[in-house]
Amino acid sequence: MPWAPSFLSVWLNCVGRPSPPCTGTEAGLAVAHNPAAAQALCERYLLHARVEKRLAERTLSLYAIDLHKLRAHAAEADLGLEQVQNTQIRRWAAQMHSRGRSARGIALILSGWRGFYTWLGRTDQVASNPVQDVRAPKAGKPLPKALGVDQAMQLADFDASTDAPWLVARDTAMLELLYGSGLRVSELTGLDVNASAQARGWIDLQAAQAHVLGKGSKRRSVPVGSKALLALQNWLAVRTQQGPIEQLALFIGRSGTRLTAQSVWQRLRRRSRQAGLAMPVHPHMLRHSFASHLLQSSSDLRAVQELLGHANIRTTQVYTRLDFQHLARAYDAAHPRAKRKP
Repeated sequence: MPWAPSFLSVWLNCVGRPSPPCTGTEAGLAVAHNPAAAQALCERYLLHARVEKRLAERTLSLYAIDLHKLRAHAAEADLGLEQVQNTQIRRWAAQMHSRGRSARGIALILSGWRGFYTWLGRTDQVASNPVQDVRAPKAGKPLPKALGVDQAMQLADFDASTDAPWLVARDTAMLELLYGSGLRVSELTGLDVNASAQARGWIDLQAAQAHVLGKGSKRRSVPVGSKALLALQNWLAVRTQQGPIEQLALFIGRSGTRLTAQSVWQRLRRRSRQAGLAMPVHPHMLRHSFASHLLQSSSDLRAVQELLGHANIRTTQVYTRLDFQHLARAYDAAHPRAKRKP
């Protein structure tokens, strides 16, 4: 967590000193903003938060910083803290956003202000809370994490012969299906060895297809590549060597029962560590890698949408941003106009 100064030092800075005098057009005018009154309100609220709410010192320090920002905005707008309206709060939030403050940072500041005005309302000092329906700008969703093609090959081709042959065959088949067909981990663990009335999903080796039950109970069929087919054949040849097994489940654990999603996560983390990758790999990262690499080579967004089982093309479009990042890196590395002079 970022360092925060002590509550006492922040309090002295924010509420223990008078605000700077008005300047410019404000000088000599009868202004609504009263530094002493604003300071007194801050003091009383922080005392309430410390004594009655018994907040931690770090939280109190952050509240004091937030109130200092509020006082500064109110002084600039020539308003008393009790006179601040919803329109001013929205404007100040927009200003913070335009100056580069993160959505999370704005949300935290608004939360501090909201608590302050809630207290003012409970003590009958304001009629309504001007921050009540103000929300921070939505944070941009982070791009999904995907492996580079070389990293994916490094993971898939890694020789995990230090593990038991039975485990190596199973883990390789799982990895090839996750990366080669873009399956969700729930779709992978739900696969059976063949079709049946109760099967959620199954593998058809002859047709080189996996039939899965995805989100919203929607079924789809995805192709199984040659590497995954070979890995599946190797796995099926040793699948029954551990003794009694659950007959239907394609992927099973040491106990012979259907493998759980958590077990798949653990095995992938172990293999990525063994393969020397800097980041731990999880099943959805392989799905992201499948989509990103397929889009890089084909540029067919609709096909990627269908293979992933996305109901809305906008969900798939996030991978175009990953594809652009890949193209930008390639440009920076190779194009003569991108190379900077030493």
